[in-house]
Amino acid sequence: MTTFVLVHGAWHGGWCWDRVAPRLRAAGHEVHAPTLTGLSERAHLLSPLVGLDTHVEDVVRVIDVLGLTDVVLVGHSYAGQVVTAVADRRPEAVVQRVYLDAFVGADGESARDLLPETVEHHWAQSAAEQGFGWLVAVRKLSVLGVTEQSDVDWLVPKLTPHPWKTYTDPLRLTGAVDAVPAAFVECVSWMRVFAGQADRARARGWPVHELDTGHEAMVTAPEELARVLLEIADARSDEKEEV
Repeated sequence: MTTFVLVHGAWHGGWCWDRVAPRLRAAGHEVHAPTLTGLSERAHLLSPLVGLDTHVEDVVRVIDVLGLTDVVLVGHSYAGQVVTAVADRRPEAVVQRVYLDAFVGADGESARDLLPETVEHHWAQSAAEQGFGWLVAVRKLSVLGVTEQSDVDWLVPKLTPHPWKTYTDPLRLTGAVDAVPAAFVECVSWMRVFAGQADRARARGWPVHELDTGHEAMVTAPEELARVLLEIADARSDEKEEV
């Protein structure tokens, strides 16, 4: 049995995995999907002090308090930064990293550094003009590839502004993360903001899987995403048995 820890991206909460988690559990795996501090149902904890380290600690505490092992750590979008840092802190617990259309950062890099220039400018401007200097407003879902009205209706009431500090805080790594295997899943049916991150993954020798859907794969293609995650987990198990 594998333990999946699914980490959501900006504006979302752990609930965004609700269409994926049952499929993983049906295959016999344990699943946890925490909501990060200051977002969605935890928006009451939002403050200008919430940064990348806050969210890393959120996930580290889930692993430590629940005593999780054999963790396949999945991060969507912004949460690629979280996954990298958590695996660096708990390499003995995390057996596989999965970056779902997510940032592939190195020591000293912030999420802001990794955004394409035009997107970075939009986010910084949004924080400065609409977010009191420290919040990023929710983007239009159509930009992210969500077009079905039922999906929009499910998402919109739950989404909340995201703390900009999480995008400007740099990763601080010891290098322990390099021992944890990684894979990348790119969503290819939208504006492909993370294509450069997929190229980074390929350059590092990671397997890269493509999904024919928009950025919100856990919403728009949950069956296909679950299948890919199970394939990645099964491949890791097979390699472990061979060793």
